[in-house]
Amino acid sequence: MSRCLRPLLLTSTALLTLSVSALGVAQPTFSQTLNSYGMPGAIDTPTATAPPEGELTGSVSDSDPGQRVTLSFQPTARMTTALRYSRIDGIDPERDTLTDRSFDFHFNILHQSEGWRPAVAIGLRDFMGTGIYSGEYIVATKDITPRLQVSGGIGWGRLAGDWRRTDYNDEGGKPRVEDWFSGSAKPFASVEWKATDSLSLLAEYSYDDYQPEVEGGAEEPENKFNFGVNYRIGDIYQVGAYTIGGNIFGIRGSVALNARESQYPSGLEPAPAPVRPRPAPSADPDGWSGAWTADPTAQPVIQNALSKALAEEGQTLEAMSLSANRAEVRIRNNRYNLQAEAIGRTARLMTRAMPPSVETFVITSIDHGMPTSSVVLQRSDIEQLENTASAQIAQRAQIVNADPRPGNLVMAEGLYPKFSWRLGPYLNIGLWDADEAWRYEVGAELRARYELTPGLVLSGAVRKRAFGSADREAPERLTPEEYLADGSDTNSAGVPRVRSDGRMYSGNNDLVIPELTLAWYAKPTPTIYTRVTAGLLERSFGGVSAEVLWKPVDSRLALGAEINRVRKRDFDQLFDFRDYEVTTGHLSAYYDFRGGFWGRIDVGKYLAGDVGATIALNREFENGWRVGAYATKTDMSEEDFGEGSFDKGVVFSIPLNWATGTPTTRRAVSDVRSLSRDGGARLRTDGRLYEVVRDSHTGELYDGWGKFWR
Repeated sequence: MSRCLRPLLLTSTALLTLSVSALGVAQPTFSQTLNSYGMPGAIDTPTATAPPEGELTGSVSDSDPGQRVTLSFQPTARMTTALRYSRIDGIDPERDTLTDRSFDFHFNILHQSEGWRPAVAIGLRDFMGTGIYSGEYIVATKDITPRLQVSGGIGWGRLAGDWRRTDYNDEGGKPRVEDWFSGSAKPFASVEWKATDSLSLLAEYSYDDYQPEVEGGAEEPENKFNFGVNYRIGDIYQVGAYTIGGNIFGIRGSVALNARESQYPSGLEPAPAPVRPRPAPSADPDGWSGAWTADPTAQPVIQNALSKALAEEGQTLEAMSLSANRAEVRIRNNRYNLQAEAIGRTARLMTRAMPPSVETFVITSIDHGMPTSSVVLQRSDIEQLENTASAQIAQRAQIVNADPRPGNLVMAEGLYPKFSWRLGPYLNIGLWDADEAWRYEVGAELRARYELTPGLVLSGAVRKRAFGSADREAPERLTPEEYLADGSDTNSAGVPRVRSDGRMYSGNNDLVIPELTLAWYAKPTPTIYTRVTAGLLERSFGGVSAEVLWKPVDSRLALGAEINRVRKRDFDQLFDFRDYEVTTGHLSAYYDFRGGFWGRIDVGKYLAGDVGATIALNREFENGWRVGAYATKTDMSEEDFGEGSFDKGVVFSIPLNWATGTPTTRRAVSDVRSLSRDGGARLRTDGRLYEVVRDSHTGELYDGWGKFWR
């Protein structure tokens, strides 16, 4: 087997367990048999099956013709998508090894029935890359018995032995629509027999003759029959071996996680305090009449007691207003991934702290010092519905725009200024570039945060690298010393290097400051939010970023605008800057499609001065998993952009409580893109407003309302 197998395996594992691997847990989930392309199939050919909805799978296959690492995801019950990194020896005349990135799409038109109807799927393989694996198919699959599955279909492109010859100097990265379902069509078929619950035997008939690999020096398959075995280790892992044509051998493995499941479905947090019913009016006449409001010490005592109780729940009581029949509390959720759980626990504690005459509870969520929404509940509903389904209390609750400046709020004492810090390890992983399958860097990081007043935050980080393979490298085959001596921030085509020299910021063994900012968040009206951030905004740029967002609490639509004036930082990541500076800006529209889907469109000017648009679609699951895909196209030509033609990638955001069961608001976030180029590059500013406010607005709150009584 190729010496590349080990880094490829590490790549797959690192991608799936970027932050949860150290925790050593994963949720069992039945995994569909995947082929060597990391998609539903037998060995090389596809089947009309689909993994469970929400499944994220990393797979690797290795044989003499090449190695493939695939990340596949099931965003809906019918749709399978994949991003693949491949290494193929000998076929690129300019280089010894071709490193290629490709995308797949698989859609189940029909699911099989208990009767005669098979499952039917249509798919595109390598539809947006150099096209080395390009092919399309229509396939049907039927379970003959509980242990025997057969599939058959029609394939085009590589699946028909028809290689669409590729110009490796072409930028690639574009959908080759004119090639889809073109050329000759040939049949393929496969059989899977489950000898045991864990072991499957596979056989298939395939027309793929591996022509490009053979021309590059690989051995030619002796026939069109492929055979293999697949073994499931538990419900997460699969390993297998296969032969292509009887004379080429390979191995594959995969690991699967499911966004809809968790190792700890109910969580490990302590049970919430029970709702305390009010006493009879005869038992507390002053409490029911509201006479207690005449006592000036009543509110401070109640506020202090509730503040302590909320602190034990990991929440901060920022302010409170209280009258005879209405109480509003403003809380900052420091613990729970779903805001509905924080609100539900607050409501329980309010029944224990408030006098009997207080019937209306208003729970206002605070994020980055801004009131983002208010949930209005009737105390009698809370008392009546405590032991019922969460949907019933959801029908009684009102979610309204939070008043930014109510006149009778009493701020909690001693909250500001507030200083917090955290010291721990960091791990950076770079995946799937043109030269290496993966790069990593490990070190220590000190993060600090100083909240001067509500919404005014000074924060930053200091890092010290310990070891890693992400060393300093310069673009255009220059040495770092030559690049520094050149002093230019543009490439040979005159395009500003805003991302393509990103590795010049790597490999520094001295202390670095990845970011250091002063941010001010405000809410001038009930539906308008603002942010101004200044300082070292990210490792490559510093300056000023300003943003405004219009987002009514119950609106699916949100509109925003952002403008930035930034300058490129020096490669030592301290306080020096280079000569390049630019003003960028975008107008943005966000839309919540419901069902966990929301989209974004940004139009404006990017860091390299190019003008264009970014479109993104995200899927969020009830437990907080987020998976999104994006693409950016600007007026920069394909030749100036370089390999890939336009910017695109996927983003994963995994709540850590999904893996640990321990409540926390922290997340593991990874942005996986096919290539990092200068076109379509946007400033990486933390704390953009839509991400801040949406967790406590109507759609997101109701999606997580199942945790209200948790």
